[in-house]
Parts: sequence; C-alpha cells; structure tokens
Amino acid sequence: EVDESMLTGETLPVVKAAGDAVTGGTQNTTGAVTVRALRVGADSTLARIVRAVEDAQGTKAPIQRIADRIAAVFVPAILLIALVVFCAWFFLVPAGSDGRLVQALMPAIAVICVACPCALGLATPVAIMVGSGVGAKNGILFKTAASLETTGYTDAVLLDKTGTITTGEPSVVKIVGTRNVPAKFLLSMAAGLELRSEHPLARAILKEAEKDKLSYATVADFEAVPGKGLQGKVAGKVIAGGNADFIRETCELTSDLERAGEEMSRDGVTPLYFSLAGKPAGVIGVSDVVKQTSAEAISQMKALGLQVVLLTGDNAATAKHIGAMVGLDEDHVIAGVLPAGKEAEVRRLQAAGRVAMVGDGINDAPALTRAETGIAIGAGADVALDAADVVLVRSDLADVPAAVRLSRAVVRNIHQNLFWAFF
Repeated sequence: EVDESMLTGETLPVVKAAGDAVTGGTQNTTGAVTVRALRVGADSTLARIVRAVEDAQGTKAPIQRIADRIAAVFVPAILLIALVVFCAWFFLVPAGSDGRLVQALMPAIAVICVACPCALGLATPVAIMVGSGVGAKNGILFKTAASLETTGYTDAVLLDKTGTITTGEPSVVKIVGTRNVPAKFLLSMAAGLELRSEHPLARAILKEAEKDKLSYATVADFEAVPGKGLQGKVAGKVIAGGNADFIRETCELTSDLERAGEEMSRDGVTPLYFSLAGKPAGVIGVSDVVKQTSAEAISQMKALGLQVVLLTGDNAATAKHIGAMVGLDEDHVIAGVLPAGKEAEVRRLQAAGRVAMVGDGINDAPALTRAETGIAIGAGADVALDAADVVLVRSDLADVPAAVRLSRAVVRNIHQNLFWAFF
C-alpha cells in the first residue's frame, strides 16, 4: 500500500501489486517492496514537478502596480507640459530684466514642483501598509504588495479538494451494526482490531472510539493482509475487518449490510466491513469530511462574482459528491488531474481572465505558481507555502472571499488617494 498524497493529494494509500507503477517520492506504508527504476534524476516525476514550478515562475508576467502604471503616463506628461510652458515663455513672452532663459525656466520649474505632490507618493504605500496589517490580524498573509493589489482582480478561483475543501483526515461518518452487534459494540470491537494498524482508516476508527470514550480489548494473533484488511482473535473468537471481498472469505454478508456499503460508496464514503466469529458484524463508513465553513465560503465567492471550480486528483464519483455538498455542479468539478494537469487547467482559464489557485500540497505547487494569485492553506506542505502569494494562516476557506474583499477595499482606497492627490 503506497501513500501517493505527494502526487494526488489524497490521504488514503493505494494498493499496489506486482507490475504496477510507483512514483519516486511517494511512501510505501505496508511491508517491503522491490522496485525497478525506469526514470531517474531529471526524468523523475518529482523533478518534473519542480521544473513545472520553475517554468511557471519564469513565464509568469510581472505585475505592474497601480502607481507604476500611472507614473508611466504622468511623469512624461508633466515633463512635456513643463517643456511647452518653457517654450511659450521663451519664444512668445517679451524678455524681462533677468533675460529669456531665467524668465522661461521659472514657470517650467514651478509646473514640475506643483505637479509632484507628496500625496501621490503616499497614495499606494499607506493603503498597502494598512491593508497588510488588517489581513495579518485576520490570519491572511499577503507576501507582497503586488499580491495584495491583484487578489481583488480575480475572475476565477480553482480549489483543491483534500485539505482545502475537506479536512484532509478520514473520519467515521456512519456506523451500521446488526441485531446481535449494536453500533457501539461494533465500534469498540473495530477499535481493538485497528489498534495495531498504521492505516489512516484505522486512525479514524480509533479517534471515533476515543471521542465516545469506549474501551476495547487487546487483539491476539493480529495479522494485516495488504490491500484487503485485518484479522485477529479476542477471547478465542476471530475478528476480521476490511473490504467486502475479504470479509466474504470469513462469512456471507447480509443484503442489508451490502446495501449500506453500496450507498456509502455512492456518496464517496469508504465502507469497512467487519465479521465476528464467522458472522457479519456490521459496516463502518469512513470519509474525508467537508470543513464546516467550505459551503458558505464558496457561496460568498459566487456572491463576489467569482467562477469557482473544484480541481482534484481524486476519482470523479467522490469529487462530484463533494462538489454537490458545497454547491458546485458537475460542470465546475474537474477530477483525476495530476500536478501538470492542474497547471494546464490554470492556463486554460487564464485565457478568460485572472485566476486564483487555492491548495495545500506538493501537487498543487505548479498551479499555485502559474496562477496570478496562488493561495496556500496554512497547514499545507512547505512547497505550497513557498509557491503561493497569499497564505491563509487559519487554514479556513472562508478567508479566501475575505482576502478578495480586503484587496478590493485596498485598491478602492488607492484610487481615492490618487484622485485627491491629482485634485
């Protein structure tokens, strides 16, 4: 079983068999594995991700700030006006006692002095300083003044799924017991079996049992079967837990448990089946749950006029289910994309406007760099934090619309400052 979160962002390990491809940089979580290296050094997947980030940094258009754009027109215009004034006084006005040159220079210099107010130089930096302070106070860190200015110009927001919309950690969402094995007993029995497992799903079950303050017996003769499940003995009775095919080796699943498991799978939940002493004991559903603030945050983004797209390396069924839970239809859900695919989607949307990418993993780094505004979740990987322009310290998706609103308010303030400076 291989943890491929570096590549796909998904927390659950993937079962590998002889002949399957594995990627350098991913982690083997169970047993020993022998691999043949087909691509090494600069040809490896991780090296290609690094190269994609560097290419995006090299080709990303530099952002010209408001004051720079105005100065590019304003300064030549003022110098031209000063030249016209100089010529007018030099050629059209009769010479005075000081001579033509001095008489013409004085009004020209006066034009330059009056047209360069201190307020013009302060208009942008003061607004940026205050905006950055307000953002930091609310857990939104803008790395540069340019990122604070441009975040508000965003037209589309691409959201990673795992760790961004969802918590990034599997949790128990449903427990279905049987007549002889009630839900609480099933959870206690499952926790005892999963205690010696390092699988993320095992941690979810143990966490749920601890939350309910359940006690569980120590399992003897523990055995982990890669890609299938676990089994052991308690008081001489065999306990088994895993996928449906594994449990069918120990007992015959009842129709109601099979139906419950199928419903969980349709909803993007992973069903774990259990048996006790050769009889079905129940099924526990484990899933990466949606953060409480995600749906409201996406609703606020839409209210700001932003196009919101879910972009994930997970399978289509799970992605569509999560999308539906947070208010995104199928047209705004893109599944099964690897790092290069995410960066390609950013480039595709950039043809229609400015794009912000929100992510937390190594696999998001190329897209974060390519987007006009890369926004990293604070609890994410160091590579993502380094590639991003904005960091959400509280790892809360609700801070994305807050960052856009703050940026727009700062830009509006800059425009007001510039207006009064010119006025």
